[in-house]
Amino acid sequence: MLISNLLKNINYTCIQGSIEQEISSIVYHSDHVIKDSAFVAIKGFSDDGHHYIKQAIENGASVIFIEDELSLDFESDITLIRVENTRVLLSHLAKVFYNHPSKNLHITGITGTNGKTSIAKFLHSIYLENKESIALLGTNGLYINEIPYSFSTTTVTTPEAIDLQQLFKDFLEKGIENVVMEVSSHSVELNRVTDINFDTGIFINLTPDHLELHKTLENYFQAKAGLFNLTSKNNIINTDDPYGKRLVKMLEAKKVKTTSVGIHGMADIYARDIKYTLQATTYTAVTPSFELDIKVNFPGEIYVYNSLLALASAYVNNIPQDIIKKGIEKLNHIDGRFNIIYENNNYKIIIDFAHTEDSLKNLLKTVKPFVKGNLILVFGVYADMSKEGEEKRFNMGKIAGEYADFSIVTLDNPKYFDQNIIMKQIEQGISSSDGPFKSILDREKAIEYAIKQSDKDDIILIAGKGHERSQIINGEEIYINEEEIALHSLKEKTF
Repeated sequence: MLISNLLKNINYTCIQGSIEQEISSIVYHSDHVIKDSAFVAIKGFSDDGHHYIKQAIENGASVIFIEDELSLDFESDITLIRVENTRVLLSHLAKVFYNHPSKNLHITGITGTNGKTSIAKFLHSIYLENKESIALLGTNGLYINEIPYSFSTTTVTTPEAIDLQQLFKDFLEKGIENVVMEVSSHSVELNRVTDINFDTGIFINLTPDHLELHKTLENYFQAKAGLFNLTSKNNIINTDDPYGKRLVKMLEAKKVKTTSVGIHGMADIYARDIKYTLQATTYTAVTPSFELDIKVNFPGEIYVYNSLLALASAYVNNIPQDIIKKGIEKLNHIDGRFNIIYENNNYKIIIDFAHTEDSLKNLLKTVKPFVKGNLILVFGVYADMSKEGEEKRFNMGKIAGEYADFSIVTLDNPKYFDQNIIMKQIEQGISSSDGPFKSILDREKAIEYAIKQSDKDDIILIAGKGHERSQIINGEEIYINEEEIALHSLKEKTF
């Protein structure tokens, strides 16, 4: 495609070279450059694409997009173009280069602090039950219909703009009509989803997280709310959440259609007669058109919300009620989300992704009523060394001290930060609520210790990593499989 065609309606300065030339691809990573690529220098959290321009040219890039002034000398055959914001540009280029594929897909975007993956899986199951073609994209990877696909950028919840638009083009070529995707606050803030046409948006909740990027809870909310500037048909919002109530008022002021969902307050679609066990949850969903008895194969209030929000999205998109019921009730496993990996009568070991204050509290409150012995928690908190990160570690420690009978503090992803400082901040939180605990830096040894110390009526919760299979310690990525560790440790366990 000609550069000049890509740059229509864009403010830019061509510093050197010609815009009347063909490019073979658009990339933001210098290692992905091929001959005649256009390299877009974007800025990340810890690195800057402007530092890799020379490498991109050596690998064959013929066009370079920048936003910073550079003192580099460029060969005469290189086209150098400067714009105000290369992330905004990348989103626009991606849309045009792949011919705006999202216009021809029915895309549902899901945002919120906790629950995105679960809602996506419920919706995925409903669409499959309705015999509709569906792609699922999020934290747990990429699925096309029922088949998992490897995709290099799915280590993040929402990939970069160029990767998303290429995926959408591939979906169309495979005959896919529907897409369900998780939309992280990072992706809105960093312009990854700016040029996507979303048919439906779902807002779950908002609690403190990712403040290393957003700095304040207000900024975090505005990033989440940004998704609903991109939706064209339906907005499904949990109005039990105070930020959900606020979002509804914001959208109604713009005369945008919303559907409210709730348990505790008035809502367009709500749940009543909720009953909990440790294995499942039942409730009656009430919609403007029908009532539906639902069984969810996961425990706790959070799964009422998650399944009900999925139900609401399916409802406004005219999926029949019997299909909605079957789709929700067929889903019995989500990687890293309340996975009971071992049980023997009252004794259980559960792995869960809970990694925020709210999700950890909900997990502990869900399990606590069903514990006959002690509730043992193994957890850590990832490395964000900002003031907000320190507060998060203290608060999660405090929650552990309040709800767990015994906590084992360990590492999550300390990255290259001081592990002892991270542990100490969690310990201070536990100590503030007088909760008993032990600290073990090595996560594998922490899990082994929990199992060794447990008794026949105890429940062990291993929280924070869920489906993840690695830790980043001292900047090095290390393999870890918590299920394998736990099951191996049980071989030596006697009750």
